[in-house]
Amino acid sequence: MKKISLVFAALMALALPGLAVPVGDDGLHKPDWLHDTFKDMREDLAEATAQGKRLMILWEQRGCIYCSQMHEEVFTAPEIEALIHDNYHVIQMNLFGDVEVTDLDGTVLPEKEMAKRWNVVFTPTLIFLPESAEGFESVSDAAVVAMPGAFGKITTKALLTWVLNKGYEGEEHFQKYVARMAEEAQGKN
Repeated sequence: MKKISLVFAALMALALPGLAVPVGDDGLHKPDWLHDTFKDMREDLAEATAQGKRLMILWEQRGCIYCSQMHEEVFTAPEIEALIHDNYHVIQMNLFGDVEVTDLDGTVLPEKEMAKRWNVVFTPTLIFLPESAEGFESVSDAAVVAMPGAFGKITTKALLTWVLNKGYEGEEHFQKYVARMAEEAQGKN
């Protein structure tokens, strides 16, 4: 029995790297729900809206342990992965990258300069846009929420749900919503 357990453990250890989220040449994780675009926020927002999805901008950097944690432990949770895949058009940005990004007003800057313009100083940072950004010059002005940092499954699922349900338009502050969702989740266990 002990031999069978050891063989099983060895097979599982070999299989686990195949389950890992792939990492690109830029050192950033590349889950299948990311969209590779020209990083023109006007076009990306229009495409997301046409698909009936919300635009989420995911800021990361090479070697970010918190980004790895989100990709390996949080985004891979089946309910969170389904929420993202089914409801969000996700564009990845590199905090120190050189790829050109076009803001809502047509300003074109490399990712690292756009991060400064949008006040992104930490990775990961999730930025969510409304369905329409008409009248806004910059993503930082149009964003309905920007969430810096790595969070657990309950907070991340709550954030994704809160944005989808337009909780930012209601009276319940996100922190109160998270607390309520955590209580409800504990009640189910």
